[in-house]
Amino acid sequence: MKIRMIKKLLILGFCTFMMWSVSAKENKEQLNITSIKMGLPEPAIPFYHFIAEIDLPQPSIIEVQAEVNGKTLRATDLHRIKDEKEMDRPPISHRPPSGYGLSQDATLYKNLHVVGWVKWEPGKDYTIKISVRIKKNVKASDSDVWLTKTETVKAPGNITVFDPAWKNYKSVVVTETAGITRKTEPVEVLLAFYPDEAFDLKREIRVVEVDPETHVLTEVPCQVYDLQKYTVEDKLDPDENGKPTREVPIWLPTVSARVAFLADVQASKSKVYLVFYNNGKALVKVYNSNLKVQGEMPGINVDNGNISIVLHPNSGHFDQLTLKEKPEFPLFHRMETNGAIHWNPEIYSPPKPWTHTADWNPPQNVKLISGPVTAVTEFWGSLRDIPEVDASVRYQFYPDVPYFISSTSLRINETMNCIALRNGEIVFKRELMTHAAWYDVIRNKVITTDVTDMPDLTDLKMEADVPWITFYNEKEKIGFAGIQLDYSNSGLESRERLLNPFIYITGGPWIYWARALSLTFLSSNMQQMVPALKGNYFAEKWAYLVYEIEDGIIPYEPVLEWSKRLLNPLRVHLVEEVDDRVSKTVHEIYIDKGKSGWEERETGKHK
Repeated sequence: MKIRMIKKLLILGFCTFMMWSVSAKENKEQLNITSIKMGLPEPAIPFYHFIAEIDLPQPSIIEVQAEVNGKTLRATDLHRIKDEKEMDRPPISHRPPSGYGLSQDATLYKNLHVVGWVKWEPGKDYTIKISVRIKKNVKASDSDVWLTKTETVKAPGNITVFDPAWKNYKSVVVTETAGITRKTEPVEVLLAFYPDEAFDLKREIRVVEVDPETHVLTEVPCQVYDLQKYTVEDKLDPDENGKPTREVPIWLPTVSARVAFLADVQASKSKVYLVFYNNGKALVKVYNSNLKVQGEMPGINVDNGNISIVLHPNSGHFDQLTLKEKPEFPLFHRMETNGAIHWNPEIYSPPKPWTHTADWNPPQNVKLISGPVTAVTEFWGSLRDIPEVDASVRYQFYPDVPYFISSTSLRINETMNCIALRNGEIVFKRELMTHAAWYDVIRNKVITTDVTDMPDLTDLKMEADVPWITFYNEKEKIGFAGIQLDYSNSGLESRERLLNPFIYITGGPWIYWARALSLTFLSSNMQQMVPALKGNYFAEKWAYLVYEIEDGIIPYEPVLEWSKRLLNPLRVHLVEEVDDRVSKTVHEIYIDKGKSGWEERETGKHK
């Protein structure tokens, strides 16, 4: 019964579309296509395509349809020639498929480009039919006129395309904005697929770069992970009166996954990467890199060819770091309680003990993702013996770089009065470091201090949004820096309450920096209790960098260089083909009945 109903609806929709297609008057006049060719992926049009330049008899409101070898393209892109794009940059304008069904485009077109997504093969001929509906008004009518033209176009024959066994691809335009040439820079993008074209994404996906000058394709190492499937189908069963509830499904089953790859992009340039998929016969591809993971969670060892990181066997927290160029001088703490370098998020709500995520033994939840492009460790759960507070610590590692990324979060499930609420703490044995430096926004300069001459338990304060902090050993020529990538605090039931938030450095048998979110413990009245309210949420993200200090440079100069790079990551722009199954109309489920805003739309912009 359900299958018959769906078939009837599909037939009804097809007949309606055919009636609409032939309702306009045929015209003996052919469309004036001044040029048409097959094009290669470039940042503004990052896919294999045809592009046609059209000159209309007079400025008109139009609709455009294109056929390639008899197959109607689900969607085409059109723009006025006067709105010419920068071809070496990702596109700004985009009309999603819903735009074809909802919008009544009253724009006047005269000279225009029509672009269609065509996965052409070199040297082959393609018959392209372009039809333009000339309209007097926004809405279609029987008095409209169709202008059509059919051209045979030969695809370039001196180019190599990717293996056609991969039936589909998505385009990713990667742009560099800091003026720094990037080599093997990690890029991550979330992609969505239909289940029938995603047999085994980890096995199928290939990423290739398109050379901006020669358009030669080169496969690059990639990694697919974090797959999520939503297989529920929208029910199109008729209502109690036997009438269709809607003509088309509102959603379709979807598989989503993260895809990470290593990109090379010239300074201040854009580059196209193609993500190929939908090949059920694809074999597993093994990519080699310097990123190696050994041991069992939570206490694994990570080596990326540049640095070696050891995570604490109890908590999984960052415990030891060695720069490969200085194997004789590892960095560590091991002076207090759990002894890790990285300590928190944390809360101190007496009479409960002062509890840090580094005190997990073990964490309630542990997850490891490992591959050639990235390795991710994830630990989360309630703080030890404090179910009222949840926290997470995640580290992300990449090959051949002197840093890794740390993301932490703290969520207050029930209001707790506390003396300390902190995050972002990094602790070293005091004797390992001789100096500290950071950029001071108030004084607009870098502050440098000799921590060997620093009185114990004297706090050096800085702003909560300090861009970077570093400890270094002037004699051993090694430094460790934190570069702050993100910092946010919020609340659900109530907005966040931060008592004099700041970051500070202090020394004892150790030297550390930490973020004070609410820290009366270091105030003049250290026994006052301040509530952390239910629903409050605190999160931050740091890049932790270890570096060698070369002779003749400012000790923190590498931090400045890496800050510029890490605070200006490669920008990613995703462009996808409109699939044939995408409906030409769109429905939204409104919570209340009312107008959509599109009824009897009349802009009058061409009067």
